[in-house]
Amino acid sequence: MSKIISRETVFAGRVLDVAVEKHQMPDGRQSSFEIIRHPGGAAILPVLPDGRVLLISQFRPAIGKMIYEIPAGRLEPGESAQDCAGRELIEEAGYSAAQILPLGGFWSTAGFCDEYIHLFLGRELNIAEQKLEADEIIDLCPMTLAEAVGKVESGEILDGKTQLSLLLYEKTLCGE
Repeated sequence: MSKIISRETVFAGRVLDVAVEKHQMPDGRQSSFEIIRHPGGAAILPVLPDGRVLLISQFRPAIGKMIYEIPAGRLEPGESAQDCAGRELIEEAGYSAAQILPLGGFWSTAGFCDEYIHLFLGRELNIAEQKLEADEIIDLCPMTLAEAVGKVESGEILDGKTQLSLLLYEKTLCGE
């Protein structure tokens, strides 16, 4: 484990902060790092009553195009990861889930960011009112799990949280 010796926040934003930090490393050396500090997030793989998974296609300005994803968002202060996943499912897809089950989680980019994304499976879906933010462009894309995994394998689904969620769900169904 390293110990933070000093931290200078060089940018504080709505979504993330950027800091230059000096750390004492586990071997005793000191090194400086540029680190993005993020409150973490949650993502949910919704499963429709007919067994299809509900992906979304969302415009992402950072890459300038629409990509397949699962509903996801940033944790609000004091919000549990499970509540965040349920909120994002309603806001982005227009569904609520009676069951929200943990699938796992991962560090999104541990080389320079502390964002941890919690993954969930949403079952027993009910239609709700979609509540898109003003800057969101989202299309609903229901498909079979086999179709979605095929899109992962062919390189059509490049979003990490979506890839991992689909593969973990597929593994769960196969009983492994």
